[in-house]
Amino acid sequence: MAAGGAADAQARFGHSVKGLLTEKVTSCGTDVIALTKQVLKGSRSAELLGQAARNMVMQEDAILHSEDSLRKMAIITTHLQYHVERSSNLQDQLSHLLK
Repeated sequence: MAAGGAADAQARFGHSVKGLLTEKVTSCGTDVIALTKQVLKGSRSAELLGQAARNMVMQEDAILHSEDSLRKMAIITTHLQYHVERSSNLQDQLSHLLK
């Protein structure tokens, strides 16, 4: 009977070890899936950050171009004001000559 009891104990121990191994493998598989999801999420975040950086550079270029255009328009406005004043003076001179 001792041999039968020992065989029985060995069988229970074998089932116990198999159960523990199965749990450990399942746990490791779950951890690998979680890690994969996290890596993919991080990859997507890096992709979004790169796109945001490119968009910021494009916006900065547009702002610099707008600033340059405004500077040029200010110069043109100054020139137009000068020409308006000059034509007003010429008109005054012409009307004075016609009197």
